[in-house]
Amino acid sequence: MMVEAGCYAIIALGLTIQWGYAGLFNVGIMGFIAAGAATSMIMSFPRNEDFWASAGPSMVGLFIVKLVLCGLALWAVNRSATWGLGPKLRALLTAVVIAISYLVLSDHMAAMSNEIESASGWMGGLGLPVVVGWIVAGIIAGAIAWFVGKICLGLRADYLAIATLGIAQIIKTFLKNADWLTRGTLTVSPLPWPVQTPSDGEFIFARASYLTVVAIAIVIIYLLLQRAYNAPWGRMMRAIRDNENAASSMGKNVNRRRLEIFVLGCVLMGFGGAVLIHFASIYDPSGFLDLNHTFLVWVMVILGGSGNNRGAIFGAVFVYIIWVMSEPVALWLFSMIGTYGEAWLGWEPPSDLASRALQMRVFVIGLTITLVLRFAPQGVLPERQARH
Repeated sequence: MMVEAGCYAIIALGLTIQWGYAGLFNVGIMGFIAAGAATSMIMSFPRNEDFWASAGPSMVGLFIVKLVLCGLALWAVNRSATWGLGPKLRALLTAVVIAISYLVLSDHMAAMSNEIESASGWMGGLGLPVVVGWIVAGIIAGAIAWFVGKICLGLRADYLAIATLGIAQIIKTFLKNADWLTRGTLTVSPLPWPVQTPSDGEFIFARASYLTVVAIAIVIIYLLLQRAYNAPWGRMMRAIRDNENAASSMGKNVNRRRLEIFVLGCVLMGFGGAVLIHFASIYDPSGFLDLNHTFLVWVMVILGGSGNNRGAIFGAVFVYIIWVMSEPVALWLFSMIGTYGEAWLGWEPPSDLASRALQMRVFVIGLTITLVLRFAPQGVLPERQARH
């Protein structure tokens, strides 16, 4: 439980710098977690020799080349203003390039997926060390965030929320249906650990080792974020958050700074998602839910105190313990009520009493966040107002 709480703490740190430092309303957290988890699975899972013996690798390589060429064509059209092209012609060329790129890439992907699924089932992994997979997971999540941010960060907060929510669903849907890449809903297991696994015989030692790795990662990330928070970069971010127009009038590039922190936050989300999925030892794209991987992270940040890194860590651990423990406690409490109610009052408990108890975790989390917002609106550990 503490390992998973630590993974959520890394993800919560990613959200608190987006929302607490810069005021970015990201509700697509689940998508970046799923992207990081899928990337780490592909990087670290053992190789599928049937795939490497087929025509699949060459088709994947050709797809990457076409993808790069399409990206270069789109970049050239975007930069065509420097060559004297007007906005209307540039918009027309952009639409043409996007349409041609979609036709070329979708046609190649259809042929590639059919070939891989018929010859080897799926692509398999690359067999690299787990830590390499975690790092690449953060990079891929950050790259996705860069594309999303270039398009969406100019939007108002509510439109940014809608856009990130939609993008998260697109990522999840792609991963669920890309059988050639992730096995889809068939799941992938067992995922490797960076330390000794429980199957090696030392159950407690293995989990303690994993917890140590997660704790070291949290400490390193926390120290780096604290350094950034107190640096001029952090002060500039808070200035943009508190008064965007004033910061812009001082010559600050607001959209560029927002893009920086949006990418950085998503890197942490992808990294945290990768660490979390390896501890679970199974990759299942259907297991990524908005309730568990977006709503719960927001509750952690709000309860702990947005803009305070220690608050995010405290909120993640506190809320996750409540989230996990509320289910067995509610089950025990409902069982006692049913037993004594029947013995003392002749009350016959409903047949679905146990299933009702399982839903109590949502009620308990809702009650907790309500009480915190009532008595500590800024969170348990609110952001300290710096005096300069």
